[in-house]
Amino acid sequence: MATFKDIIGQEQIKEHLQSALSSKKISHAYIINGEKSSGKEFIAKVFAMALQCEHGEGEPCQECHSCKQALSDNQPDIIRVTHEKPNTISVDDIRGQINNDVAIKPYSSAYKVYIMNEAEKMTVQAQNAILKTLEEPPEYAVIILLTSNVNSLLPTILSRCVVLNMKPVADEAVKKFLMEQLQIPDYKAEVCVAFARGNIGKAKALASSEEFENVKAEALSLLKYIQDMELHEITAAIKKISEYKLEVNDYLDIMAIWYRDVLLFKATNDVNHLVFREEIQSLRRVAQRSSYEGIESVIEALEKAKTRLNANVNFELTMELLMLEIQENG
Repeated sequence: MATFKDIIGQEQIKEHLQSALSSKKISHAYIINGEKSSGKEFIAKVFAMALQCEHGEGEPCQECHSCKQALSDNQPDIIRVTHEKPNTISVDDIRGQINNDVAIKPYSSAYKVYIMNEAEKMTVQAQNAILKTLEEPPEYAVIILLTSNVNSLLPTILSRCVVLNMKPVADEAVKKFLMEQLQIPDYKAEVCVAFARGNIGKAKALASSEEFENVKAEALSLLKYIQDMELHEITAAIKKISEYKLEVNDYLDIMAIWYRDVLLFKATNDVNHLVFREEIQSLRRVAQRSSYEGIESVIEALEKAKTRLNANVNFELTMELLMLEIQENG
């Protein structure tokens, strides 16, 4: 199913698009801005289906010929702009798929909808090329640009588009979605929610990622036993971390969430709000032996390690300093 009801959160965007549909005041160009995997493509798909739906009730009916075609990505008047080079959308991509195509009237629908994912990858020449179409679009054209970095688009493009910004989805809504739609048990859903920070696609990916489960198990095992580890064992653990394809940031996030749990438990003695509450024995042990200042300094060290790694400081060195900080204060 692909209806507005299936979009989790994003009430403002839904409201804007649904009122545009009901008042028949459709803009020629939209930008949906939000981080990777946050659901931009799904919103664009639902909106495009609703525009082309033969029953035109403001919600795609899922039943008419156009909706069925759109559900299987075969609707001839919903065009997905593709690009051959992985990191660039070139001027030729824009000319070939939008500028030269837009003059041809829709094949079977009221509109011709162009959906471009990763619009931030357009070169300046490509942006200038699409600008020509945005300045004088035919009546039936609707261009939807999806981007995770709206600042990479020219001000002249922004001024001709309706910009819709994705908002983080409330944790409760993400948890409910994972438990009801994906049948994820609550303790696992909470870990995914803590990581996803309101990004529904990321929560979904983590919930079904074996790699994430492995990384989590590794990180927790290290945190439980780090006090008794020799330096060579820590070095071996660091080597193992570097082999994970999953971003090391996720590994550090697991550690940060663990220490936030420790801090929370130390302050409140309450298990209910902990993310890793199934690890309560180990959390209690760490909370008892560590001071508030020690835990705070570990959380700061984790943030510092993230910053260093983002600035491409040597991985082994950064991680070794972090582990020693954890051994000393965690």
